[in-house]
Amino acid sequence: MSAAAYLDTLNIQQRQAVEHGVLENDCTPGSPLLVIAGAGSGKTNTLAHRVAHLIVNGTDPRRILMMTFSRRAAAEMTRRVERIARKVMGDNAGVMTDALSWAGTFHGIGARLLRDYADQIGLDPAFTIHDREDSADLLNLARHELGFSKTESRFPTKNTCLTIYSRCVNAESEIEQVLGKSFPWCSGWAVELKQLFAAYVAAKQRQNILDYDDLLLYWAQTVGDPVLAEDIGSRFDHVLVDEYQDTNRLQSSILLALKPGGRGLTVVGDDAQSIYSFRAATVRNILDFPSQFSPPATIVTLDRNYRSTQTILSAANGVIELESERFTKNLWTERTSSAKPQLVSVRDEADQARFIVERVLENRESGTVLKQQAVLFRTSHHSGPLEIELTRRNIPFVKFGGLKFLDAAHIKDMLALLRFVENPRDRVAGFRLLHLIPGVGPTSAQRVLDHMSNAADPISALANAPAPPRGGDEWLSFVEIVTDLRSGRAGWPAELERARLWYEPHLDRIHEDANTRRADLVQLEQIAGGYPSRERFLTELTLDPPDATSDQAGVPLLDDDYLILSTIHSAKGQEWKSVFVLNVVDGCMPSDLGVGTSAEIEEERRLLYVAMTRAKDVLHLIVPQRFFTHGQNARGDRHVYASRTRFIPDRLLGLFERTTWPIAVAGSAARSSNQSPRIDVGARMRGMWRS
Repeated sequence: MSAAAYLDTLNIQQRQAVEHGVLENDCTPGSPLLVIAGAGSGKTNTLAHRVAHLIVNGTDPRRILMMTFSRRAAAEMTRRVERIARKVMGDNAGVMTDALSWAGTFHGIGARLLRDYADQIGLDPAFTIHDREDSADLLNLARHELGFSKTESRFPTKNTCLTIYSRCVNAESEIEQVLGKSFPWCSGWAVELKQLFAAYVAAKQRQNILDYDDLLLYWAQTVGDPVLAEDIGSRFDHVLVDEYQDTNRLQSSILLALKPGGRGLTVVGDDAQSIYSFRAATVRNILDFPSQFSPPATIVTLDRNYRSTQTILSAANGVIELESERFTKNLWTERTSSAKPQLVSVRDEADQARFIVERVLENRESGTVLKQQAVLFRTSHHSGPLEIELTRRNIPFVKFGGLKFLDAAHIKDMLALLRFVENPRDRVAGFRLLHLIPGVGPTSAQRVLDHMSNAADPISALANAPAPPRGGDEWLSFVEIVTDLRSGRAGWPAELERARLWYEPHLDRIHEDANTRRADLVQLEQIAGGYPSRERFLTELTLDPPDATSDQAGVPLLDDDYLILSTIHSAKGQEWKSVFVLNVVDGCMPSDLGVGTSAEIEEERRLLYVAMTRAKDVLHLIVPQRFFTHGQNARGDRHVYASRTRFIPDRLLGLFERTTWPIAVAGSAARSSNQSPRIDVGARMRGMWRS
């Protein structure tokens, strides 16, 4: 094969990105390059070809730094580079790509460099690295030592504290700014949190420990010194970064310090797929990249899509074109189709679940296996009704982006309460519940359950049992809710609301993401409304589904077939023949929690775009007419009439096929416009007031 023949499979824009600044047998780094790689445009293939092209033309692979967002992605990239280079270099390609040793994540590369330069920055090179759980535990020790675990009003949990600390570090923001924007309920603790973080840093340094965030923070501080920055930067002729739209400010500052002039610097990404601000990623990094150099960086746009049909791309382009600030890019493909994406109106979320199940089974009968179909949603709890329907119909599924609805700890807690009320001798449920009460440990719980098991009336025994020494008011509240629910006074399913109101204070105390989990509990109430009694609800959800649920709790064997359920965030980078998107209504998309600023609204728009561009052949966007909102008063009617997402205004409707489900048929309530109503209720109402 000739030296350039291995590039013949690339399209014009891909080849332009691969060859930018690379001369034959010339290793001199070229000017900075930004590759805007649209969804399904062959981004990974292009980046791998660029690395291979550098090596084939004489670049020392030991002087190439390639950063990705997972070790798996780095390993896959290296394998692709070898396959490409082998076409020109034969067996020598393996030797060269084995030397591509600086390929990994930002954090992995940072750890290696920090050990290399430890003596120059006052760091012991034998430092150990804490994972998130270890970091939270160490932070909690400092929290206890400062007395913050015994404050009069509830101090943020260790995990919340660690999340705040991490956001401050990665976003390079002051704590007051982070609290005001992302953790307003913690704003009153700014002074104490600063004390806590100072103590946490001191503890890490005493123990020669770095946490996950330190790997970036120490690296950024190191290259903040001009001499060290020049020394580290000079080790690499070429620096390539994948998924640049997902970097945070700290990562960007590291990159610009390594290559302040931009020579040899290549970043690849898509501003339209920047959806990780909750991890402190900022779309500004990719939007501002070209102007950070003089002359500005070269921009190459990959807009040919190899995944989706043109009708799907036209609809996705229409959605993203309304974004306020973006790199101009309209995806196109040679894959023609007359089938437009469908906007499907359904009555409510229950019908939404039934519609999806019917279509999924129809697709399977037509030859599309379950694994080639996916259901995407904005937030994990949105899939609750669908999971119930799939389990009821015995359709296997795997969920990405959160635990299965029935496997989540807070859902298990609520079901344990209902099981315990239904059967007070259920020790597993009782043990789980008693551990929710502060001050009640294993010994106290065992004593209470033993006392109940020996009584003819376990509920009366619970009410008369000696209170655990440290149970306090929480113990009295627990006895009251169990007694109340057992009496059946509230009726079904109203008693589930009373159970939730008892549980919510525990939810706030135990979980840092209490608001999201609270929405799950309200969702559980909606599901419960479909069952005639507590006993039937528990029987069908607890006794029957466990086998199906637990069997599918992990990823099944590769030769099994299963439907994919995924949050949109977890679906990024994936593709399926048929894609269903749940709840394409305002309140979900955009989320009612994500519409505070214009930047948040634009990220919500990008989320819908990412969801739409996962589909290869068929795309359904589902619009429930009645949506079960989670933001209303718990005692109100939480079903509201929903509006189609604002991201698909009327002027874009021509890009979609609009349908309703179920379709009205002859003999149903449907009637022609000239047909008289069966009952004129209005006339009857008027007649009530005639003398």
